Amino acid sequence: MARESPAVPPPQAATRDRPQVKLRDVAERAGVSTATVSRALTMPAKVSADALRRVQKAVKESGYLPHGAARALRSRRTRTIGAVIPTLDNAIFANATHVLQKTLEENEYNLLVACHEFDPAAETRITQSLIERGVDGVVLVGLDHEPELFELLTSFRVPYVLTWAVDPAQRHPCVGFRNREAAARVADYLLDMGHRRIAMISGETAHNDRARERLTGVREALHARGLQLDPSWLIEVPYTFDAARHAMRRLAALSPLPTAIICGNDVLAIGALSEARALGLQVPARLSITGFDDLQISSLVVPPLTTVHVPTRELGRLAACQLLARIAGDAVDASREVQVELIVRGSTAPPGA
Repeated sequence: MARESPAVPPPQAATRDRPQVKLRDVAERAGVSTATVSRALTMPAKVSADALRRVQKAVKESGYLPHGAARALRSRRTRTIGAVIPTLDNAIFANATHVLQKTLEENEYNLLVACHEFDPAAETRITQSLIERGVDGVVLVGLDHEPELFELLTSFRVPYVLTWAVDPAQRHPCVGFRNREAAARVADYLLDMGHRRIAMISGETAHNDRARERLTGVREALHARGLQLDPSWLIEVPYTFDAARHAMRRLAALSPLPTAIICGNDVLAIGALSEARALGLQVPARLSITGFDDLQISSLVVPPLTTVHVPTRELGRLAACQLLARIAGDAVDASREVQVELIVRGSTAPPGA
């Protein structure tokens, strides 16, 4: 079930009224010709660095939008939503995006999807491109974004919703869950079983607030029991099977060996599980391994993976509904929190079981 926060006033973004800035206005502000402005926007390599810098500054200061976005502002609606997500390599994002698209289709909206590969600058560029195409709203993942991205959304009054996390300060509309508390729940479960030598294979925390929050949750749970996460027992890697296998080999070389490994998501957990088996480490008799997300394959691996279930279908549906309400100018909840659940399966047991 989703937890609702108090309603907030309709977003200013829904009106989208703003003075129309023309190409010649940008040219005058930059002190160049309209042809130079056009080249700077479409073929920047053919413009001098100084002219390009002046044009970019003039565009930002004036709030100029190319033709597609300007047409959208005049007509008020394109019935198109943009979703900028980290990657489609991870099934968890693909699943939520699929439900997001289906819900939007039911409301006669189309969805444009783009991936930024955990690159904040790329995310901002992609979002600007979507705004220029005249999207009616934008769906983003997480709380970590460049200030320029929010400036764009605010300047052009484009409604948006952040997903996969909740903003404690309620600065932004969100649909998600508390990553820190969920990861702490995993650590507490292992601690309650008697584990004390706990390692972690985390996703890379740079530009990823979800990974940082999960790592913080594990650290806080250990600290509450008088323990700490030894630096040599923490490995940050990309979310790939190969990276997880390599991390597992590094942890297996330690002495003493950890009795449990908390993984930042199911992809990392399955990679670690596979490598542990290849190294002859019995799971869970010798080593417990946990994941996060509850991918469909997580119940099918041997042994089945203990993990955190994220209700991706509910998350995708609620994200679509909240964004559509904001576009319509309706009063909406500042945040919608979905509930995650620890799913205990066969990859965990007390140490030495």
